[in-house]
Amino acid sequence: MDKIISPQKFFLYARKSTDVEDKQVLSIEAQITELHAFAKTEGLNIIEELVEKQSAKIPGRLIFGEMIKRIEAGEANGILAWHPDRLARNSVDGGRIIYLLDCGHLAILKFPTFWAENTSQGKFMLSIAFGQSKYYVDSLAENTKRGLRQKVRRGEYTSLAPIGYINDVRNKSIIVDKKRASIIRRAFELYAQNHSRLEDISNFLAQSGVHSKNGKRLHRDRITFILSNPFYYGHFRYGGEIHEGKHQPVVSKKIFDKVQDVLKQRGKPKTKGKVEKPFVGLLRCGECGRMITAEIQKGHTYYRCTKKNIQCGQPYVREEELDRQLSSLLQKFSLRPDWAAKLSAKLEKEKIGAAQSSTAFVQEAREKIKTISLKLQRLLDGYLEQDIDREIYRVEKAKLLSEKKSLEEQSTRLEQKRTGWLEPMAEWIKEASSLPKIAQESNLFEKKVAAEKLFGSNLVLANREARLRAPSGKDSSGQTQWAALRAAHQMASKKPSSFILVPLGGFEPPMLVPKTSVMSVSP
Repeated sequence: MDKIISPQKFFLYARKSTDVEDKQVLSIEAQITELHAFAKTEGLNIIEELVEKQSAKIPGRLIFGEMIKRIEAGEANGILAWHPDRLARNSVDGGRIIYLLDCGHLAILKFPTFWAENTSQGKFMLSIAFGQSKYYVDSLAENTKRGLRQKVRRGEYTSLAPIGYINDVRNKSIIVDKKRASIIRRAFELYAQNHSRLEDISNFLAQSGVHSKNGKRLHRDRITFILSNPFYYGHFRYGGEIHEGKHQPVVSKKIFDKVQDVLKQRGKPKTKGKVEKPFVGLLRCGECGRMITAEIQKGHTYYRCTKKNIQCGQPYVREEELDRQLSSLLQKFSLRPDWAAKLSAKLEKEKIGAAQSSTAFVQEAREKIKTISLKLQRLLDGYLEQDIDREIYRVEKAKLLSEKKSLEEQSTRLEQKRTGWLEPMAEWIKEASSLPKIAQESNLFEKKVAAEKLFGSNLVLANREARLRAPSGKDSSGQTQWAALRAAHQMASKKPSSFILVPLGGFEPPMLVPKTSVMSVSP
């Protein structure tokens, strides 16, 4: 006997989203297959299939809304779906369904997995099902946020990896993209030198094969976001705060801070028509100690003592002449290319030697730590088996843990002592080598930055001449690696370069001597 077909008209509605709450739900294809089988068994008249791929957490689904309008217009009076949560996971859409049942526009709902007749009891059960769906979504959101906060506490970034990194789906971590990381690092270094614009960085990245997702050149705003993202030095932003990350940094904090200074400097609004005076704030008057200011006269910039409420006989000096003098000073403290090459070569040898010597000790320490760990496990086993008294167990455990901690700290300390000076030394060689270029170019602001770093507040202007003054008041260049480099220039024609570059004590600094003495010249 054939199954009687119901005179009621049904919309078959299937929905699935990519949200977390839908992970365990049947696929669209599976829902449609199951619903057609159920309709055939129940003799339901399906007039149209409606498929939607959108979350039901909030109102506003287009296909669902259109279905409701068509039901109100009388095109159908029944809905067939897999479960009530396919129709609504929010109070608004759930209320619309129940209201249609109340006013008669919707005569019946059918679900293979749920009973819902158009009766007071059926609508009550339907309300509970919609409420449960909404509660599930709300609690899931709270649990998800709680889980994200816990990940942040562990130093795990919760979003997509930025350019230069890759999301490792195998262990749900973020790892360095070996191809792009070096390009991003170079972009930071270029911008930190204060020679490049944001457009130049965008061009550099484009030429290196780094584009947006749609293959276009990265915009200025995107470049600014990259250069100001703390993720690249090991931290990350979450919830408006900075957190420590456990991912591998791409750039050093020092380079990142330099980039932020450049961004801040270039981001300052410029007053229209105002002429910049780059050397203001750099020098003091050699007679009265007041700061040197500047003024524009007949199209030229002149620097002079402020002479505020005092009598000072120091004359003015033109900016061009002051630029020449500062450039000459920077040249005296610069590192010659041949010296830089030799120092870099020696530094590489020191890196290899330090790595080899420290590796041997670290390996030995690891073996000892491994042995101690085994002893601790055996001690615990003996205590649990009641072969060892509790007091003896506590005393022996404390001894082993103390020895283990000492070995770990010794390993860390040795590594820092042997290699901690290498990176600052390499950075200093790089900075000292760049001074000739800075001195020769016409970027006055860059010369000011270099002069402030080298001389601090010891630059004075006396008798139209810029020179150095130590805190004691005597003209001097100070007792730093920069002073040693200047002395090296003075004796370059008198002594062999091997004596100038490397002190009698050797290339590596003594453990108890500050790092600033690595370039000291023996008398």
